[in-house]
Amino acid sequence: MKGILGRKVGMTQVFTKDGKLVPVTVVSVEPNVVTQVKTTETDGYNAIQLATVDKKAKNATKASIGHAKKANTTPKRYLKEIRDYEGTYNLGDTISADVFTAGEYVDVTGTSKGHGTQGVIKRWNQSRGPMAHGSRYHRRPGSMGTMLPMHVLKGKKLPGHMGVETTTIQNLEIIEVNAAENYILVSGNIPGAKQSLVLIRTAVKKNGSAEPKEILKYVEETVVDEVVESETVEEVVEETAETTEAATEENQGESK
Repeated sequence: MKGILGRKVGMTQVFTKDGKLVPVTVVSVEPNVVTQVKTTETDGYNAIQLATVDKKAKNATKASIGHAKKANTTPKRYLKEIRDYEGTYNLGDTISADVFTAGEYVDVTGTSKGHGTQGVIKRWNQSRGPMAHGSRYHRRPGSMGTMLPMHVLKGKKLPGHMGVETTTIQNLEIIEVNAAENYILVSGNIPGAKQSLVLIRTAVKKNGSAEPKEILKYVEETVVDEVVESETVEEVVEETAETTEAATEENQGESK
């Protein structure tokens, strides 16, 4: 399994050469540093710990500073452990966006947006009651259960806090990988607010990969002015003056 930590930037759209529009999410991926390597002999399982986004030393604890020094790096804000990682890595190695290629399927995990306290209609997508004709039931949660148990059954959908939950969207296709500018374009939407942390991993259910889509790229054309010698400029000015005089004489002759 491959994986990398990144930040959700926002959504945009790209066009393929056959004219299809593909909505994509831009994920900014800074190089991830391997800050810990776990093996079966020492820890009982194989895994590596990835770290990204620098943190000021004054805001870091002594333990985190010492942990980062072992990997010869600065304290990081986000740490994530990934089990059974593909390849062999050592402390201090970096993983960039080119760990994935266009056409691969991935699972993206993030923290969903917070919506505060919400009712059952928005939180659980329930339907409201009639709004007129004497109805006194509009947006309430409804029956709390039967009389026999004399208490609300466990699992009853009620108003409460909505969002801020770890959510995974599966089987998303990678549209483009740009290691030079450190970003990945993922098809569709992914959980989380802008600038929130996301984890991109190899898809669990789709192990294969699709054919990479040919994306239209826009290149700015640069206009280069030709350098004209001074003699050529003088010749052009003289020819223009002669043409103007000839046209003036013809106009005068016609008027007479």
